[in-house]
Amino acid sequence: MAVVPVKLGGRSYRVHVARGLLREAGRHCAPLLRKQTVPIVTDANVAREWQATVSVSFIAQGIEPRWLVLSPGEASKGWDTLARVTDWLLAEQVERGDHVLALGGGVIGDLVGFASAILKRGCRFIPLPTTLLAQVDSSVGGKTAINTTAGKNLVGAFHQPSLVLADLDALATLPEREMRAGYAEVLKYGVLGDAEFFDWLAANCGAVLAREDEPLERAVAASVAAKARIVAEDERETADRRALLNLGHTFGHALEAETDFSDRLLHGEGVALGMVLAARYSARLGLIGEDDAARVTRAVDAAGLPAEIAALGLNADGARLADHMLHDKKMDAGTLPFVLLRGIGEAFVARDVKLADVATFLDEQLRSR
Repeated sequence: MAVVPVKLGGRSYRVHVARGLLREAGRHCAPLLRKQTVPIVTDANVAREWQATVSVSFIAQGIEPRWLVLSPGEASKGWDTLARVTDWLLAEQVERGDHVLALGGGVIGDLVGFASAILKRGCRFIPLPTTLLAQVDSSVGGKTAINTTAGKNLVGAFHQPSLVLADLDALATLPEREMRAGYAEVLKYGVLGDAEFFDWLAANCGAVLAREDEPLERAVAASVAAKARIVAEDERETADRRALLNLGHTFGHALEAETDFSDRLLHGEGVALGMVLAARYSARLGLIGEDDAARVTRAVDAAGLPAEIAALGLNADGARLADHMLHDKKMDAGTLPFVLLRGIGEAFVARDVKLADVATFLDEQLRSR
């Protein structure tokens, strides 16, 4: 088992990465719980695979699990479902010192984390992430949010968990496409700040995606450790350090918006293609060589992730895609910071990028690839 500390003073916690954690969830969580009941929110897909296992683990500790099972998918990450979750938690008489558990992927984690942040001005929560993307990204760092008609994750709060249990066994039932989408976030840590990890992933991509024990644990633990270091330095993204985690996201979110945040393009797929575009745009500006941009493209393509914008079949031009970026939550004083590259493992935040130039670049990508 790998145990990764997230060092935030009085808000510090640990992320456990191993197989079998959901079977032992009750034992790991019991020391944090004050009551003989525990509220757990999940979705129907995850419940089918893991509800019984998690229930047994708590019952063995003399704790009764109370379940709220939601519809799966990004559509649940909105105002209506947030109201349903908070009303249910109030009916369950959750108090500020209690913990709410979130069993599922990024949608459940973000939704339940935000509900916990606002319920009675803040109660505690424990994510039990069941997707690769959630294990290496959304469950760590305290960002919680819901989507609105204006865009993705525009209403939310920073609210750190008390504990994270990343059970690698949960990935065994993860659809192949979801596994690859999560891998995009793993690859991101190599591209933005660890050239050695990037090279290791290039040699072990197949083993990680095949869920082989040692490579999978190393990939998840290394990703969590990378994010933990960044979060400890810049918890609320008030400096550029945490903003590096947005590599690929500005381009990716625009593509997600153009595809209506639907299954046409999963979040991780958008991030993967966004990293390719960020690398190519960096090369266009002369910040990196074309060879480094090609290496990023090959790494994304080798994972079976989208590496060419033309493959999406979008009915949009560069100006339309750039316009989506105006709704990005990272807008600051009318400018949008972009995470670009000076090399593999050397990301930085550029604050002088002109959206008109980005639009021209995207038009070039749409025409030439």
